[in-house]
Amino acid sequence: MEIWINPACSKCRSAVKLLDEEGRDYTVRRYLDDPPGEEELRAVLDRLGLEPWDITRTQEAAAKELGVKDWPRDAASRDRWIAALAGHPKLIQRPIITADDGTAVVGRSEEAVRDVLSR
Repeated sequence: MEIWINPACSKCRSAVKLLDEEGRDYTVRRYLDDPPGEEELRAVLDRLGLEPWDITRTQEAAAKELGVKDWPRDAASRDRWIAALAGHPKLIQRPIITADDGTAVVGRSEEAVRDVLSR
């Protein structure tokens, strides 16, 4: 299991704390220091069952500068969104936990993290 975190994020710290309390083995990835590329983002989105706009933090300064709120949310625009996430990793929602069973979850709630733990 791998968890993508920003250590400054309280949701990330809560997810890590829960994984620790449950005694789970996992790898921490500080995705701002080690950002995923476009292909890795595509793979994680497939695992999540989500589209790139579903995991984009639209209130971040970079999102506002890019104007992502006004971008189309359709198949033709998917690559543009993925390129934005790869180029500006701060836009990626967090934490993202990739489970050993090949699935993934955005672990912003205790319930989401527990869902991964039950797999």
